[in-house]
Formats: sequence, structure tokens, C-alpha cells
Amino acid sequence: MIVLGLTGSIGMGKSTTSAMFRDEGVPVLDSDAVVHDLYRGDAVARVEALFPGVSTDGVIDRAKLAADVLGRPERLRALEAVIHPLVRAAQERFLEEARAEGHAIAVLDVPLLYETGADARVDQVLVVTAPQDIQRDRVLARPGMTREKLDAILARQMPDAEKRARADHVIDTSRGIEAARADVRTLIERLLKTA
Repeated sequence: MIVLGLTGSIGMGKSTTSAMFRDEGVPVLDSDAVVHDLYRGDAVARVEALFPGVSTDGVIDRAKLAADVLGRPERLRALEAVIHPLVRAAQERFLEEARAEGHAIAVLDVPLLYETGADARVDQVLVVTAPQDIQRDRVLARPGMTREKLDAILARQMPDAEKRARADHVIDTSRGIEAARADVRTLIERLLKTA
């Protein structure tokens, strides 16, 4: 089975591209969704112990947690030391299941794939990209997003040009949904020939 790592900076179209793989019958694990589940379950007690006051009714309040770690690298590293191993375990379970079901391709959608070294655990990497002005427009249209928040997020992410240079495959999502869907289908066909 080919494990494809899907990544890209914020606002580049990872979620939309992930959905396209699912639509084609390829199993996808969204690492952000795993983190959201952990913040409602297995990680709550450990995160609350490190960051008292960030949970409400047994759920991590992501806004409170973000306020606690934003611009504080040591706090962010402490959070990642708790969360990353739990996400990795979920990814391993997902891949075991995909193999057992006989899938030829499985996708791990990991926003910080390169930044966390997760690229070493996949066979190939797909980077989704878009021009910077489109990226900023997409992200700033999100509820509660500010230029300051966006700049802080981008500061933690590898530059888009470097991600593209390191990738095995690149899809430019600025060309529209149907062009991206065609690129996904072409990539799946290419991968299936080598699986």
C-alpha cells in the first residue's frame, strides 16, 4: 500500500483536496480532525494538567488553548509533546486498517508534515498550493481570523516554496475545483500503476 502524505500551508486547500480523495474511494485520515477528537476525549486531562483552565465541561476550549500557546514556543512544545504521539498512534491504527481492507493507497492529511518529520513515515508527499494572495484571502475570510493570527500560524509553517520543492507531487488549487479534481484523479491513476 502506498501511503501518501498530503500537506500544504494554511488556506491552500488541504481539506477540499482530502475530500476529493475520499470521493474517489481512497481512505483519508485528517490529522486536524484527530486532534479535535483528542480535545474532546483522550487528551483532555493531560492538556488541562499542563494548561489549567483551558477545558470546559470536559472539552478543550481551543481558543483558550491557542491564547495560552500563541507566541510562546516553550508552551507550544509542551502541548505538542502530548498531542503528537497520540496523533501518530491514530495514524498507525488508520494505516493498519487500510491495509487490512486491501486499499492500494491511503492518505495522511498532515498540515505540519514536514515540520514534524512525518514525511519520513510516508512513501510520497503531495503538496497543495495556491498563490499567496489567494491563500491570505481564503484564510482571512474564516471566522475569528486576524492578520496577526495568520502571521503567527505562517511563522510556524515551512514556506510554501520549500514544501513544493520537496514534494513528489504538487496540486495548485487556485485553478478551481474541477482542475484540482482532475489532478487528484490523475495522481491516483499514476499511483495505482506503481502500487
